[in-house]
Amino acid sequence: MTNTHKPAIVIVHGSYHTPAPYGPFMDALNALGFEVHCPQRPTCDLSKLNVGDDLNAPNFDNGPPPEGFPTDDDDVVVLRQLLDQLIVQENKQVLLVAHSSGGWAATQVAVLELQHKARQAQGQNGGLIGIFYYSAFVIPLNQSINSYFQPKDESVVIPPWLRFWKHGFAGVATLVDAPKFMFNGLDAVEAEKWTATLTAAPVNTGVLTNDAYATLPCAYLELEEDYILPKEYQEAMVMEQKQLGNEFTVYHAPTGHSPHLTWTEPLAMNVAEFVDKIKP
Repeated sequence: MTNTHKPAIVIVHGSYHTPAPYGPFMDALNALGFEVHCPQRPTCDLSKLNVGDDLNAPNFDNGPPPEGFPTDDDDVVVLRQLLDQLIVQENKQVLLVAHSSGGWAATQVAVLELQHKARQAQGQNGGLIGIFYYSAFVIPLNQSINSYFQPKDESVVIPPWLRFWKHGFAGVATLVDAPKFMFNGLDAVEAEKWTATLTAAPVNTGVLTNDAYATLPCAYLELEEDYILPKEYQEAMVMEQKQLGNEFTVYHAPTGHSPHLTWTEPLAMNVAEFVDKIKP
């Protein structure tokens, strides 16, 4: 049972994922009385990535499907459909919780017309009340994830935790040694269990055009033992937004890139604390 006075929570998961690894986190939020959703992002959906008919034995060398890979904008469409249902149809308040590359999609979809204050000014109920990022990509306006993290001299840097297949940047990438990089902090059996749920994704080239940082309350949970997005990068992204005058509530966690599995209940409590701070 959920508390109808609490906002609904929409988790925007990271690349190379299904919602499966976020299940324990969703359960922890449910236990605190939140209604929780975690839709599958098309850019990470094996059934849309032209990897063959057997998704249990995907062929990542196939290259793009005839219509092209799903884009970051396709992720936003899926999120927008869910938010329209929760906010426009059901008049619910909603908090976005964004992990890793899900930060871009959460920021892009959080347009003014869906925000609580703007809807309230129009005599409407419900709306987005904020965004809680954890080890998420807080990408500046007019940049993509790819353009922000790649060198400006047009050279290409591939991080040690990522592998591109036959078609290189025109194809998909998968994670390398996920138990070490993605799931550090879990025992070997648990890490392998969740590694088996991982998928693939094309390069994130969608350009951010919505400045939700300036119009919504934002929080950022910095992860101190993150091997995917080191703490220094997390701190720099938050600082860049603060220098633009955007306020971020900052939390800290002694964990790696997947606190939804390694720090589950404290993560849920941080989200609940942020809700209490900002709830209209």
